[in-house]
Amino acid sequence: MLTFEGIYTPAITPYAADGSVDFARFAEVLESLIEARVHGIIIGGSTGEYYAQSAEERMALVEHARKVIGNRLPLIVGTGATRTEDAVHFAKHARETKADAILVTSPPYALPTELENAHHALTIDKAAQLPIMLYNYPGRMGITMGETYFNEVSQSPNVVAIKESSGDFNNLHLLACKFPNIAISCGWDDQALEFFAWGARSWVCAGSNFIPREHVALYEACVVEKNFDKGRKIMAAMMPLMNFLDGGKFVQSIRYGCELNGLRSGQVRAPLLDLNEEEKAQLQTIIADVKRNVAAA
Repeated sequence: MLTFEGIYTPAITPYAADGSVDFARFAEVLESLIEARVHGIIIGGSTGEYYAQSAEERMALVEHARKVIGNRLPLIVGTGATRTEDAVHFAKHARETKADAILVTSPPYALPTELENAHHALTIDKAAQLPIMLYNYPGRMGITMGETYFNEVSQSPNVVAIKESSGDFNNLHLLACKFPNIAISCGWDDQALEFFAWGARSWVCAGSNFIPREHVALYEACVVEKNFDKGRKIMAAMMPLMNFLDGGKFVQSIRYGCELNGLRSGQVRAPLLDLNEEEKAQLQTIIADVKRNVAAA
């Protein structure tokens, strides 16, 4: 059973000039993450723009990732979909592709009750029989995973972790105190230090697409070395980037960060639009400062 520890990167999806998936550049993204020594790679996450891709594209990306990664790192596959049947389809494909785990979200727009949402997750679980990282992101899904939901899904031994992205410390405290069998993974970047203090041992962070070493440094300081004085210094150095990413153009910023790192990603897919020149210049300055200040921490 996969135990989630370390930095897990939701990989971006590069696109060619005609808007199609650029699989050669996608392989370059994956190789850069392996070289940077992150601890796992997620395909089909929000940062990968799964919501703007066809089912065929999503499955082709998973298959290509499995070929490129081999057994060098764990591969986690997102199953996010509004229809339970579609999520089950992606989960079954993940199993066929020998994924190491799946990411299970709430179905967006549908607004199920907590019991209905739990049934959604357990139906996916039954189809996949793989380790599950839940993904609680009410800002995108419209509902939150709460105590009733956790009581239901925690009955499955496959539910081993959760990417907690509500931004609500009450949910972090609930999970840490009442559901110790579900490993907490930080899913709210500017709260990473607090997550680690509450026992989280992993961080799903989009910024690790382009500054992976800095994210690994915070994980190692807090979790491996248990040196929270050092962790606070690293966190303080990274806060300007986190504040910028919270400014409303998250995916676009991650993709441009990759461009600055030599990873050509192409244009973001509609309905999103790329950063303007002023935003690009601002982000470039912030990233340079983060790298310098983390190195000095």
